[in-house]
Amino acid sequence: MKKIHIKRIFLFVALTFLGTSCSDEFLNKEPNDLITKENFFKTEDDFKAATAPLYNKVWFDFNDKFYYGLGDGRAYNLYAPYSDYIYPFADLTETGLTGPLVSAWGSLYNVVQQSNNVILGIEGSSINQNIKNKYIAEARFMRGTAYWYLTSLWGNVIISTNPADLVKNPAVNTNSAKDAYEFAIRDMEFAAKFLPETAGQTGRLTKYSAFGMLSRLYLSVSGLSDNPNSGTRSQEYLDLAKKAAEKAITEGPYSILENYADLFKVDNNNNSESMFALQWVPNGTYGVTNTHQAYFALGSDITGDDAAWGYWTRASNDVLYEYESKDKRRHDTWMADEDFYPEINKANGGYTVDHENTFVNVKKGVVGSTKDNPKISKQNSALNTYMLRLAEVYLNYAEATLGNNASTSDATALSYVNALRKRAGLDPKTSLTYEDIRHERRVELCMEGQYWYDLVRRSYYKQQEVVNYVTGQSRGVIVPITYAAATNTVSVDATRDSSPRAIGAIDTSIFLLPYPESEVIQNPLLNEAPVPYEFKDEKITDLFN
Repeated sequence: MKKIHIKRIFLFVALTFLGTSCSDEFLNKEPNDLITKENFFKTEDDFKAATAPLYNKVWFDFNDKFYYGLGDGRAYNLYAPYSDYIYPFADLTETGLTGPLVSAWGSLYNVVQQSNNVILGIEGSSINQNIKNKYIAEARFMRGTAYWYLTSLWGNVIISTNPADLVKNPAVNTNSAKDAYEFAIRDMEFAAKFLPETAGQTGRLTKYSAFGMLSRLYLSVSGLSDNPNSGTRSQEYLDLAKKAAEKAITEGPYSILENYADLFKVDNNNNSESMFALQWVPNGTYGVTNTHQAYFALGSDITGDDAAWGYWTRASNDVLYEYESKDKRRHDTWMADEDFYPEINKANGGYTVDHENTFVNVKKGVVGSTKDNPKISKQNSALNTYMLRLAEVYLNYAEATLGNNASTSDATALSYVNALRKRAGLDPKTSLTYEDIRHERRVELCMEGQYWYDLVRRSYYKQQEVVNYVTGQSRGVIVPITYAAATNTVSVDATRDSSPRAIGAIDTSIFLLPYPESEVIQNPLLNEAPVPYEFKDEKITDLFN
């Protein structure tokens, strides 16, 4: 069993920082020799080197399997009956011993504690405060993002700003989900205030990345209350979400790509739609690579090697029913029989999927072999992992505008949603309901690790509705289908029998993951009541003046 204690993470982040080259391609290079804290943080280049690993290495265990296993598997976009990094989440049977769950907890706290040490190191530097704030903001963005994930998944979590404190005393109470979200928001608000307007190096964050992420965080907390079935959200936070999204969209340097398929090509890493992406090193070593293709690829004729384990990693029937007949996004998210991809197996004129039309495999994240692109190598697609795209911020704006209303015909919200629908080859909407936005979020961001968090956010104020929705996905039975790729059509195959399977209970407990067992053994207070967090920094209040 893999054990990752929060206390032990300190031993990595407190003693060493992973430096990198400070050229424009800083995120495409391997870490240099380990640098001790005592001789670091003397120049701005040191700040750049210290923050560079926050874009890849510290997120590796999260990205490796949990990003999609939880975000898409638990939401039942993804079904993989023989992959223990997906089916425990899809079947709602995970425990505190589930490997990817344990790894993700460790990775997210690795992000937190690495960010903490960067912040502490920079704060102690004699460099100009304006320069310091820019890189502290970068680290606080990362820490805030990690706490958004932690809180969305586990609810009450330990808020930490100095890893040394947990080394001295690892047995501490959690803080409430409300306080943890507020902590994440304050981090992101600091980032929005002090990050630069334009990225100093390709792939780095801007203040508009932070505004975009704030639109997500404000939406998350807008429904949080003591009554998970209140049916309403805080208008204050809905307004903040809308303002943050508007600022990111109208003032930031980002724009959506014309072609959805181009978002998922290696040579389009750090495109105009990418607001925050994990940066993996082409032909890099383990820990700075994107392993997704190895888990998704249908066969070795795609990857050119034996790292192609995705034959049984498939779209659920439930998500296939979601696609409208003309929606081009299905082709670029899922591989169905007879689909053609010119960017794969280029030497032979492209790749045509050739298997039975009774199942559909993953396309998003599958990019081909080294022969197709020299940046690709075994178990490393070299494709960035999207953590925030402008398309999501468009949808955040629409959701915040809809707010507590049954529908909206707001022209701006419609223009953003219809821009995505037009790109997908679909007709425009003339009004928007929650169901319209839920649908667009699911298909637009499918296999980008987001949909479960959409359901969690909804469960904060319409919990029973979401329980009913998950029940309606019929996870306990596999119904045989045939799939027509040309029309995105699912048909039940009456010639074959359905297959029942055991799943966990579907009730209100599904919205919180169990703490890793190894952490509970080390710190039994994880299972005790949370304690209030004492906020010491002054809250930023002038972001939208």
